[in-house]
Amino acid sequence: MVVERTGEEEGPAPAGGVVNWSGRVSLDRRSLLRLGAVGGIGAASAAGFLYAGGWFSPERLTPARFADRFEHVFGRHEGFRRNHAKGVAVSGYFTGNGHGSSLSTASVFAAGRTTVTGRFSLAGGMPYVTDSPATVRGLGLLFQLPDGEQWRTAMVNIPVFTDRVPEGFYARLLASRPDPSTGKPDPAAMGRFLARFPETARAMAHIAAHPATSGFADSTFHGLNAFRFVDAVGRSTPVRWRFVPHDSAPPAPAAHPTGRDALFDALVSRFAAGPLRWDLELVVGEPGDPTDDATTPWPAGRRTVTAGTLTLDTADTEAPGNARDINFDPLVLPSGIAPSDDPLLSARSAVYSASYTRRSGEPKTPSAVHAQEARP
Repeated sequence: MVVERTGEEEGPAPAGGVVNWSGRVSLDRRSLLRLGAVGGIGAASAAGFLYAGGWFSPERLTPARFADRFEHVFGRHEGFRRNHAKGVAVSGYFTGNGHGSSLSTASVFAAGRTTVTGRFSLAGGMPYVTDSPATVRGLGLLFQLPDGEQWRTAMVNIPVFTDRVPEGFYARLLASRPDPSTGKPDPAAMGRFLARFPETARAMAHIAAHPATSGFADSTFHGLNAFRFVDAVGRSTPVRWRFVPHDSAPPAPAAHPTGRDALFDALVSRFAAGPLRWDLELVVGEPGDPTDDATTPWPAGRRTVTAGTLTLDTADTEAPGNARDINFDPLVLPSGIAPSDDPLLSARSAVYSASYTRRSGEPKTPSAVHAQEARP
């Protein structure tokens, strides 16, 4: 297994890794498993050391600079994630049906049940912000596989990502910062940003054509980045995935619930009525489909394999022992799934690690979402 990271932070390669002249690091499967078994940090604990530095030239962005920018835009909130700060822990299981094994040897796709720990969240670095239906919703999942392997994924409820490269994400954070006098981004700053990164304008138009559903339970969550699935004969196939809800969206636009934690309260109340379920759909890429650009959708009609069903049956206030202290690093992958050439994967891994390291050394304060209190 090869993990390619085109990273941000200076330092030596980890044991088992070899830096090549492209600035990438290859980790063999044994090394990645060893890293993934170390507590909540997993392979992300090494992400900060995987980078030769300067690949974000000329700005030389680092994970620390990304974390600093989140704090600059959203404020510093000790003990919380620098992005997707507001959230609730969930747990359940994934039932594979065996169909995914035609694409990947990963054990999660075999017929059977896998334990899952997860977290629903809202984008942004403010843990006590009032819920807004327009805010991007997140779902992070950790699949606990046999032999110490893990699969971690961090998904959102938009069909494409807004940024193609890490520099774009970094610049957009500042360009979209609300002006204190208006509460909205400065149009001139956003205009300059979109002129520099026109792919974001195209992505935003595509996202606008797919309006958000009423809440977490009826949202489809997209992995966004492409990955390489490797089958039993070593054949590599580009794949994107999404989790499609069993809960249906309301037939007509309904009034959104109000209150600071309205979206989370509705989610917890829905759990009281029974488990929530999503089908895992693997979208199979064809030659010419971009694997290095998360802003561009693949053409409609690509072959889709339904690999199983995710069942989440419990929601809990974030606390030690649940998803609060998990880093949903998208490069913690089992054998049979490998990264693509998407540069965002390496950047996400490194920035998540920087955020995890900061909050791990900070005092913890209670989450805004109290799952027990929200239950009817």
